Amino acid sequence: MPAEEHERIHGSGADAGISGQQSARPLVLEVAGLTKTYREGQSPVQVLDGINLSVAEGEFVSIVGPSGSGKSTLFHLIGGLAEPDAGRVLLRGRNITGQRGHIAYVPQQPALFPWRTIQDNVALGMEIAGTPRREAREQTREWLLKAGLGGYEQAYPHMLSGGMQQRAAFLRGLLSPQELMALDEPFSALDALTRSDMQHWLLELWEKHRRSVLFITHSIEEALLLSDRIILLSGRPARVLHELTVPFARPRRPEMAEEPEFLRLRRELTELMRGEQRKMQEGGAAR
Repeated sequence: MPAEEHERIHGSGADAGISGQQSARPLVLEVAGLTKTYREGQSPVQVLDGINLSVAEGEFVSIVGPSGSGKSTLFHLIGGLAEPDAGRVLLRGRNITGQRGHIAYVPQQPALFPWRTIQDNVALGMEIAGTPRREAREQTREWLLKAGLGGYEQAYPHMLSGGMQQRAAFLRGLLSPQELMALDEPFSALDALTRSDMQHWLLELWEKHRRSVLFITHSIEEALLLSDRIILLSGRPARVLHELTVPFARPRRPEMAEEPEFLRLRRELTELMRGEQRKMQEGGAAR
């Protein structure tokens, strides 16, 4: 591939791939120089090495990278569940490093409370934020209908399928007052068909409401389908290896995944991620 074409597709480092449209919008999240090292026994293990990224208002940004590259650690630092060794997390320009409660977090598993009904689980974030219970329940009822969960308001989590539980968990994050949603591989535990259905449901819902989203996924296809930008992390210790501004117009449809440009980008990003995975495996073998 010619060098100029590689640069157009992949960019280089933390500043690459940020479109003029994205940079013109106010930034909701800024991550500046995040570095984190843990100890395994007596040995220090550096997980993150100076991560820089941003999410603009109404932007959907996906993070992809090889397994074990530190994506979930990055989310823990952004959400205040751990503190970095260096660097800052800014929300609308305000330093929230090490502070909890500033983002709406949807984990890999639905994490619904088994003793609460689906309606009460979805309303939890609003109740914590001080929304009157009656108002929270009314809003929740409307959104459950939109999500195809009408009639399950009084059901308990164990009575729903995995996909239905994940919809409820996503609605809980969507209705929480925090401006930024952080989705940590929310569809990874689902079977392929349910995952595809959830991707299309999320895409349709997000394109109507445009919350600011930071999304972790192992699926290049999923990232290309959903995102405005994709951030590719290197192997451990993770750095921002490449950024890609996704060139496809919205609204997007599932058929887009069969277009030549989509297939080309998926192939190139997959090759880059596999290369990083090999480096991590070779590094582990060398030790």
